[in-house]
Amino acid sequence: MSQLLTPGMHSMTVDGIEQHFRVAGSGPFCIVHAGGPGIDAGYLRLPLLEPHLTMIYLDPIGTGRSGRLSTHPMGYSVARFSDHLLAFITVAGIDDPYLLGHSHGAFVALDAALKRPHAIAGLILYAGAAFTGGDFMASAGAEISAFVDRHKGTREADSVQQAWASIPAMQNDEDYTSALRRLLPAYFSDHRRLAAVLQDLQGQLRATLLIGDKQAFDVRDRLAGLSVPTLIMVGVDDFILGPRHAAGLAHGIPNSRLETLNHSGHFAHIEEPEAFAESIIQFTRAPG
Repeated sequence: MSQLLTPGMHSMTVDGIEQHFRVAGSGPFCIVHAGGPGIDAGYLRLPLLEPHLTMIYLDPIGTGRSGRLSTHPMGYSVARFSDHLLAFITVAGIDDPYLLGHSHGAFVALDAALKRPHAIAGLILYAGAAFTGGDFMASAGAEISAFVDRHKGTREADSVQQAWASIPAMQNDEDYTSALRRLLPAYFSDHRRLAAVLQDLQGQLRATLLIGDKQAFDVRDRLAGLSVPTLIMVGVDDFILGPRHAAGLAHGIPNSRLETLNHSGHFAHIEEPEAFAESIIQFTRAPG
């Protein structure tokens, strides 16, 4: 095995850009792509999977210690991320990895699987969707309003409402990081149940404001041709990429199964870590 795939922190050059990543665990390879876009892999460490899978946690290009595009902060489209992910697999010499993408990372993993289905063993779409057009943001905004109504008069409700309103005016990394930190309570099924965890996550989170091609992501017409075994995971209370989007993926992808986490929002790996890990362990053990 290449020294770059042994446990520890590593970097390699992929398509002229430095790709930083952490390797942990043992077993079949599972490449993890974080979300945002613009968030590094720090929030998505999955220690319960590491005894069963060799986890490769990528800092997506433009984030963390990874390099930036020459056009930074422009040019970070789903297509560009997925091309880089596939190039990383080739350069690293990884045969048949699983791809696990969270949130925007699920768009990237899905796009990569559609481009090169025979290069991966399986696909794990965690809090993903097949499209972001139409009423996507309006629906998310309605869920934010519902959160504010449920928690009216609390510091969290005021913070979430102000952060959501600030999104259109974001201009730099500091604006983006501040908005995401203040929005985090809405990403949990019950932020009060994990108050200490939420506080730690707010302190750790760093975001880079990245701009894509301003095109809605929509691969619905391509899903029927995807033969890769696929696990779709969703928290029942995910305000932005919830059960409606997961059901659309499950309906469109022939060889898929849907796992709903009933006590989670957008961060099921934090809110229900054992159930989350067990679903993935069983999926990766199943015959292809």
